[in-house]
Amino acid sequence: MNNIENNLQKNIEKALHDLYELEDTSLIMIEIPRDNTNGDYSTNIAMRLAKVLRRAPQIIAKELSEKLTEICDDVEKIDVAGPGFINFWMKKTALGNIINQVLEKGEAFGENESGENLPILIEYVSANPTGDLHAGHARGAVWGDSICRLLKKSGYDVLREYYINDAGAQMLNLGKSVYARYAECFGENVEIPEDGYMGEDVKIIGQNLAKELGDEWLHKEEGRVEYFRERGYEVELEKIKRDLKNFGCEFDSWISERSFYESGRVEKCIEKMREMGLTYDEDGATWFRSTKWGDDKDRVIVKADGSLTYLTPDIANHIYKFERGYKKLVNLWGADHHGYIPRMKAAMMAFGHEENDLEVDIIQMVRLIENGKEVKMSKRTGNAITLRELMEDIGVDAARYFFLSKAVDTHLDLDLTLARKKTNENPVYYVQYAHARICSVLSQAPKYKPVQNFNLLTSAKETDIIKYLGEFTSVVADAAKTRMPNKVCNYVYKLAGYFHSFYGSYKVIDPENMELTNQRIGLLMAVKDVLASGLDLLGVSAPEKM
Repeated sequence: MNNIENNLQKNIEKALHDLYELEDTSLIMIEIPRDNTNGDYSTNIAMRLAKVLRRAPQIIAKELSEKLTEICDDVEKIDVAGPGFINFWMKKTALGNIINQVLEKGEAFGENESGENLPILIEYVSANPTGDLHAGHARGAVWGDSICRLLKKSGYDVLREYYINDAGAQMLNLGKSVYARYAECFGENVEIPEDGYMGEDVKIIGQNLAKELGDEWLHKEEGRVEYFRERGYEVELEKIKRDLKNFGCEFDSWISERSFYESGRVEKCIEKMREMGLTYDEDGATWFRSTKWGDDKDRVIVKADGSLTYLTPDIANHIYKFERGYKKLVNLWGADHHGYIPRMKAAMMAFGHEENDLEVDIIQMVRLIENGKEVKMSKRTGNAITLRELMEDIGVDAARYFFLSKAVDTHLDLDLTLARKKTNENPVYYVQYAHARICSVLSQAPKYKPVQNFNLLTSAKETDIIKYLGEFTSVVADAAKTRMPNKVCNYVYKLAGYFHSFYGSYKVIDPENMELTNQRIGLLMAVKDVLASGLDLLGVSAPEKM
């Protein structure tokens, strides 16, 4: 909420207490009416209290409006409309204060303490280091990154973590695949495993190792697969890190699955589960009693042959997250992991955590569309389009914005043709152009002279902008709480629209009215700062020229 809404909230709370001795203020909602003729702000509290007070909402609204008229200093007029809406027209000085709040804080405007410094660990991407990241990974990467930006701006203690799946059969298959490509360089025909990796990247790794090592590994078998696994792993992981960094996604922690085995954490986790009575043995296997905590069936953690299921190190991983002091865990998983959620939640609850201490956001599929048709394969390699190719094609800004523009739990069609356009049809261009246009105007404008009162900004288009600027902090807090960066996309797009509409109707620099010019310059500076701050939360640049 901005200061105006905060003051209205407090005044409504006081009025409810004074008139009806009500302490519960959870029903109060303050909104900006779509139609300016209905005031600057509005509340439907009278209708929401009708059942509680057992009175007609119009009567409640009338009593409240009379009381609020007495105690609201920033309000010019209060009116009751329709079935019980209470509409507020603010004094121009009150609206102008929003501009000064933005100018005082600059790009820090929007910061809030709604997170109350809650330690929260966000795990995202976590793709196997066996190949290139593709468009599906890209959506999860940018969504996780933007969530972290929002949480940090909202006062959470955030850790961004990448869980490296570097144990198990897929890594041995990587080693075998790299060796096969290495041996191929010396005329040897070594078969790549059925579940191996046929990509061009693995072929290049093998070729580079052949140049570096010569044929020494053709003559020794001991440790061969493990060696080529490690060399392939190093290259693939470094490539993932580089691509993510270029995409604006950096992590605070890269934690290895293999490290849980090497440190003994997995074995200790199994022992602890047995000690706590969370397991039982049947058919030679060890089972976790996950149905006790809501799973549809119990789960094997140790197979009859002594090997572990995927669930076992995952439990150890999540327990370690809590041991490090994080109170809230959030994972971003692909849609194919949906059925995995109940068993992981059951494990955390079995260890004494609350059901919602671990939450999982599911990332739905992405389709790349060009000229109305789905694009599945890279023209260059014939394989799935990689994150790197996508960045080269449409650019980082467009890719990030489009991935963030729609809720992650819905399917996304990314229109490559639209994303390449340098016109207002392209939403990210439309928003960035608003910022660049403001920079251009300000570069030609007189130096702004700070004022307390923006009393000359009286047009509907100007007050629309001012009120919407005041919404930014609550949008940030809400987008952080719900983990929905698309709300910020919607906000900056709408703010850009308000600005473009204003700019098309009014002259900013008017030599015949320098007082109005100065106030409009202040307004544009505030819009510029909020656009830049919003775009930064999306990891999108705010260019000064386009």
